[in-house]
Amino acid sequence: MYTHGHHESVLRSHRWRTAANSAAHLLPHLRPGQVLLDVGAGPGTITMDLAALVAPGRVTATEINEDALALSRAEAAERGVTTVDFAVADVHALPFPDDTFDVVHAHQVLQHVTDPVRALAEMRRVCRPGGVVAARDSDYDRFAWHPAVPELDEWLALYRATARANGGEPDAGRRLLSWALAAGFTDVTPGAAVWCYATPDDRHWWGGLWADRITQSAMASQILAAGTATAADLQRLSAGWRHWSQAPDGWFAILHGEILCRA
Repeated sequence: MYTHGHHESVLRSHRWRTAANSAAHLLPHLRPGQVLLDVGAGPGTITMDLAALVAPGRVTATEINEDALALSRAEAAERGVTTVDFAVADVHALPFPDDTFDVVHAHQVLQHVTDPVRALAEMRRVCRPGGVVAARDSDYDRFAWHPAVPELDEWLALYRATARANGGEPDAGRRLLSWALAAGFTDVTPGAAVWCYATPDDRHWWGGLWADRITQSAMASQILAAGTATAADLQRLSAGWRHWSQAPDGWFAILHGEILCRA
């Protein structure tokens, strides 16, 4: 189960993502004419940026169902991108022949799958020899913020428990290298990167979207169904996020693990 779902408050975050701010480790390895697979394309903002960089090469965007894939289709239509194909696919069993793609990319995907090693092995299988498999995932246990807001500590513990109950691993960033080696890669370049929200506009945006997500998204429904928190609890955590967002010295950093693997 995908913990976040596709509520507007989730898409508000995902649509902020670009190839520049979310796939910088991959960009030096892209060139026109490559064939690229974007696993878990979400709303497609990163996908369309990648498509522009490899055009006239084609990009295939995948999602777990048609409803999710429709978000990427809409982004392609809005931008007038015609070099992207779309497919419903499970990363544990990709519906593509061996050695199909020059580049296989996944952003914030492996933290949500039940078997990330198998997923990476599949990404390796469909990548041509000498091609590149790139992944990037956050590491929730290493999120950091100031000032201290007790409700954010509660939010983080609740999120990590919910993600694990759904079969995911919220602290995936630190495990990417290990998973890649277990999947059979022998040429892996690991790394890390950070998003930081500390300007007034960034605080308002980041704090506001999480204030909404904790009460309105699929995650909120999952928490209430599991009985791990009450609606009143979620409202209190939402207020904590808004309190943080209004702090003039508010600062929030998100650590990501990255891997660049040669197939």
